[in-house]
Amino acid sequence: MSKTSRLTKISLIIILCIGLVGCVSIPTGFLKPNEGYLEKRQLQIRQYDTTNEKQILAAVAGVLQDLGFNLDDSETDVGFVAASKKADATNKGQVASAVILDILVGGNNTARCDKSQIIKASVITKPSLDGKKTVVRVTFQRIVWNMSNQIGRVETISDPLMYQKFYESLSKAIFLEAQQI
Repeated sequence: MSKTSRLTKISLIIILCIGLVGCVSIPTGFLKPNEGYLEKRQLQIRQYDTTNEKQILAAVAGVLQDLGFNLDDSETDVGFVAASKKADATNKGQVASAVILDILVGGNNTARCDKSQIIKASVITKPSLDGKKTVVRVTFQRIVWNMSNQIGRVETISDPLMYQKFYESLSKAIFLEAQQI
């Protein structure tokens, strides 16, 4: 095969690829956040009237430990704390319905029932836009294992009471840290 014919084929392939890419359109609403986005952010974010991030991170670590979490990772230079805790995930209603299904239909439906879970907390702190406050964002996720010790699901927890309890405790801890109590 001659050099010019090979160069022609490569050029043709490149032109076809560029043409195909040019025909692709961006789906409508691609960059639009989903409907619950603002509510989720309001649940996860609070601002505190201090610029001392290290003080806030110390309070965050204490609150997470008070809530039964073990600290997994901490990077105070970038304002990050990660923690986790193990918990039982057994739901009696789920097990009862699985047993009834086993009796009626057969099979092993109880193996799909939730058994245990790990709840993970991730906390990020950063200065506010005006530089006079510190913004704290916490997210809680959980990994749930079934009776067969397989991961059944991974999900973000959106229980308002969990976030409210965290932030109430954090507000008290920040106040106590500021008063050096």
